[in-house]
Amino acid sequence: MSKRKYGLALSLVLAAGTLLGACGTDKDKKDSTSSKGGNESNFSVAMVTDVGGVDDKSFNQSAWEGIQKFGKDNGLAEGDGGYTYLQSKGEADYTTNLNALVRRDFNLVFGVGFMMEEAIGTIASQQTDKQFAIIDGVVDEPNVASILFKEQEGAFLAGVAAALMTKTDKIGFVGGVDIPVINRFEAGFVEGVAAVNPNIKVDVKYTGFFDKAELGKAEAARMYSSGVDIIFHAAGGTGNGVFSEAKERKQADKNANVWVIGVDSDQYDEGQVGSDNVTLTSMLKRVDVAVQDISALAKEGKFPGGETKVYGLHDDGIKLADSRGAIPEDVLKQIDEYAQKIADGEIVVSESLK
Repeated sequence: MSKRKYGLALSLVLAAGTLLGACGTDKDKKDSTSSKGGNESNFSVAMVTDVGGVDDKSFNQSAWEGIQKFGKDNGLAEGDGGYTYLQSKGEADYTTNLNALVRRDFNLVFGVGFMMEEAIGTIASQQTDKQFAIIDGVVDEPNVASILFKEQEGAFLAGVAAALMTKTDKIGFVGGVDIPVINRFEAGFVEGVAAVNPNIKVDVKYTGFFDKAELGKAEAARMYSSGVDIIFHAAGGTGNGVFSEAKERKQADKNANVWVIGVDSDQYDEGQVGSDNVTLTSMLKRVDVAVQDISALAKEGKFPGGETKVYGLHDDGIKLADSRGAIPEDVLKQIDEYAQKIADGEIVVSESLK
């Protein structure tokens, strides 16, 4: 059938459905919603943050930016029937927030973070006509798309950058919760450092939280005081404390050699200290790209339910941010060489050191 004839037939079907729906009950209308996707006029998407919050300047923020861009690109308005988010203050909020968005009839609901696996698995098994997606986790349900990233690849490049830029041969890693996704960051970073110089010491510390900036600040203070000059954080909102400590030291002493490598989003602005900046670079985890990709597939009726999509260097799902001159060109060239070797499969980065 030609596209023109197909479009005409679809229009007639939709028109007939509208007339019939007007004679039905509210329940009939709700039951007629297809789980196969929507169209430009009725598709809606929402997300539930983890405890780091939507403005964590990292993981959740990137996901929300992706949803906002998808919404605006597709003529959706913020709110019911368009796009929105609900913020979780604690793990107990995950189920409540997911259920709330289901009741508000969003076509696709994202859960941001590994820690939402159980909640999404439970609700998806109950709400089989709804579509869900989880970022950084895997849920084995036919109406859930699982989204993973090869964080270890980008973290490896961050490690290479740190190893080539350190002046003390002491580097730090501050992680949030000790879970597989953060283990991937640690493994890649440590291996990247070792690829350049195996004699460099990497001080690794997990704080146990993604929303405790004070713990990130305390660990950064300890590390910098011990001689560490570059810290890579993979700790969500806790990582904001690492920036705070570095900025305070830079403000107190303009010549202080302290740097932070940001995570998930480009955290250059977070490192601004007057005319200086303590952000060496950031490991970009393109959660925004993944959110837009899955949303577009769902809207087109091609939702990858029951599948796991993995984003890495090869498809620009992972990369380092522009260093704005903090990293010299000769070092950037070496980083690019390592990136190419990873993309070509010449270097395979470990997912865990445990």
